[in-house]
Amino acid sequence: MKLHIGGVETKDGWEILNISNYPGVDHIGDISDLSQFADGACDEIYASHVVEHVSQQKVLDTLKGINRILKTGGKLYVSVPDLDVLCSLFINPQASPDIKFHTMRMMFGGQVDAHDFHYFGWNELFMRDYLTKAGFSKIERVESFGLFKDTSDFKPYGFPISLNVIATK
Repeated sequence: MKLHIGGVETKDGWEILNISNYPGVDHIGDISDLSQFADGACDEIYASHVVEHVSQQKVLDTLKGINRILKTGGKLYVSVPDLDVLCSLFINPQASPDIKFHTMRMMFGGQVDAHDFHYFGWNELFMRDYLTKAGFSKIERVESFGLFKDTSDFKPYGFPISLNVIATK
């Protein structure tokens, strides 16, 4: 199985897990509780701009849960807002108030519904540390996954705002 967590875009070969019951969603559930999936059930897991919605107290267990449902050698494609990039943009004296406000929303979530809040600020150092603690062996930063049309490739100001990582179990 290939599992797209938090997705809405259907794609052949991928099943979607989402907290909301959107059209095309195969599994309703929360990324922090993957108990509906068996150990080693997934070959690949894709989570773009989802992990930052997990509370700080649950993030390590959530990543361990993802590791649990991956097969040995399975891959996690994870994308999050890169706090290092966003902080640099936010403190840039040449950034307009509108750009600073948009940047703040990328840091804290758009807050358009009960699920659109960010509880964790990620950078590469934190991501590598947490993925290692969760049991992932190989961790590689990439520019793009090229799998789905989503915020993992978002470049609102000409440069990427996402940290994209492939982690192997």
